[in-house]
Amino acid sequence: MARISSNLRLLGNFIVLLLGITTLMFFALRATGDPIIVMAGENASAEMIDSLRQQYGFDQPLLLQYVYYLGNVLKLDFGASLASGQEALPYVLQQLPATFMLALFGMTVTITVSVPIGIWLGARPDRTGPRIVSAAVIVAQGLPGFVTALILIQLFVVKLMWLPSLGYADVRTWILPSVSLASFLAPKLIRVIAANVSESMRQEYIRTARSIGMSERGVLWREAFPNAILGTVALIGAQFAFLFSGAVIIEVLFHWPGIGLLLFESTQSLDFPVLQAIAFVIAVLVFVVNSLTNVAFHMIDPRVGKVIK
Repeated sequence: MARISSNLRLLGNFIVLLLGITTLMFFALRATGDPIIVMAGENASAEMIDSLRQQYGFDQPLLLQYVYYLGNVLKLDFGASLASGQEALPYVLQQLPATFMLALFGMTVTITVSVPIGIWLGARPDRTGPRIVSAAVIVAQGLPGFVTALILIQLFVVKLMWLPSLGYADVRTWILPSVSLASFLAPKLIRVIAANVSESMRQEYIRTARSIGMSERGVLWREAFPNAILGTVALIGAQFAFLFSGAVIIEVLFHWPGIGLLLFESTQSLDFPVLQAIAFVIAVLVFVVNSLTNVAFHMIDPRVGKVIK
């Protein structure tokens, strides 16, 4: 019964989230401007504009538009793109694999860099080397990812001409966007891992492990790190969820054909159906990632999983 109740509560939260996001997007977008004027162009006649409003239903009262909109959302129908004429949701889903791959590459680089550095800093916080690196990490955390991206483009594309800066063609086009994302995410993850490891190294079970003759490497990797990983899993899940909506600037800079680039282009053209579909897809993805993070919590420590539920 407890499990059924938990699942029903999770489903209820999901429904409330989607209803809130779709409602907010509907009214917020209509406060930004008139997409029909953008669509028709500067030289369009009043008759043409009125005809387009009737064609796309923008001549109806706002509340009536909202009722029709909710009814269509229940059928996963967001209408056709005002810019391309394609069905909005399938159009957005076509861009999803590229965004997912970029998020996966970015998190892979982030974790690969952050785990060893964070453990090293946490295990030796009072030494000169780790202090210098910790200071550098703090500085890096305040540096926006797009600044790093611009520096990387200037160095590796313009000056050295080693890597391409645009597209989604082969492995070489994945390097700069992934490193740019990691440069933004890694500093915070490094600091969390370092703090967790440092706290674990002061616990009683560490002294017990040392007293029975366990090596420092064994103490660090077999005792301290597993107990420090719990908070890190939460942050990794949050960062991965963030990448589905927060990588817009990186996708635009590298012309990466994902949801972020589509979001930017659709915002410029006030393409309401596509923007609403993007918000819906991102909300679903964030909810799924957060739910999987909770599952990971439960697998690592069932006591925490019970608290979360």
